[in-house]
Amino acid sequence: MNFQGLANEKLGTTGYPPFIYGTAWKKEDSTRLVTEAISAGFRAIDTAAQPKHYREELVGDALRECFEKGIVKREQIFVQTKFTPPHGQDKSNMPYDHSAPVEQQIHTSVASSLENLRPEATLASITDSYIDSLVIHSPYETTQETIAAYKLLESYVPKRVRSLGISNIYNLEHLKALCDEVEIKPSFIQNRFYPQTNHDVELRKYCQENGIVYQSFWTLTGNPKLLASEPVQALSKLASVSKEVALYSLVISLGIAPLNGTTNVGRMKSDLEDLSKVRNWTNVYGEKWGTIVTQFKDAIGQKD
Repeated sequence: MNFQGLANEKLGTTGYPPFIYGTAWKKEDSTRLVTEAISAGFRAIDTAAQPKHYREELVGDALRECFEKGIVKREQIFVQTKFTPPHGQDKSNMPYDHSAPVEQQIHTSVASSLENLRPEATLASITDSYIDSLVIHSPYETTQETIAAYKLLESYVPKRVRSLGISNIYNLEHLKALCDEVEIKPSFIQNRFYPQTNHDVELRKYCQENGIVYQSFWTLTGNPKLLASEPVQALSKLASVSKEVALYSLVISLGIAPLNGTTNVGRMKSDLEDLSKVRNWTNVYGEKWGTIVTQFKDAIGQKD
């Protein structure tokens, strides 16, 4: 599904989906947890062709189960996966031959993802399989190697892959160099959102100016001080939501689409419900909300 269309459907004026369900480290529970997340209301799913941390094939099983049961249609959900270069793989368990040329590695990995994420159990449905967003999991050692890999992925757009992105890219100049060289600009950046990178303030500004959606991970675990900060605590109290949802809400207010990887079914539902509570609260107390957002920006060093 188109990411912006999903955003408008789910959150109206805020412009981004409330959460992307993250499937890393779910192991054999991936099918159950993804099914529960979709049933709870998540409409964006993130996975990767990286068996040491993800079970992409089990995510596909969950999607097909939800399609078959009528919980959601394929066109109503945003499915994102990643091509993981050799340096991010376990050489004893990876979707391609690590000694093969890069072009072959990419084509084999993408073919594997299209099979894993096909809409129906029958292998014949691979012809109808597509990926909403395909992300390079991490840059190569050199910018030119990253650009070369990205250009190979461009050949899949727009039929088998609808949009491209890159993850774990923290050097703004490297991102600019990539954007300058490629024909299809990245639609998504997915990075850790935490103090060690100054919360990517400058990189996020570039993304916003260039129509790139910034996706965050480690949003909670990487920010214990933010969870205890005054603006987060104030919003939590005023809107009667958990401090975790208060932090998520403030992150979303910056135009960020956060990953949420909770394994608790009750939390899946309450996180989505509490986001709606915050939205309703901001509609009534807009001025106070604006003050809290300003305080939150100050807390992460964002001046705009």
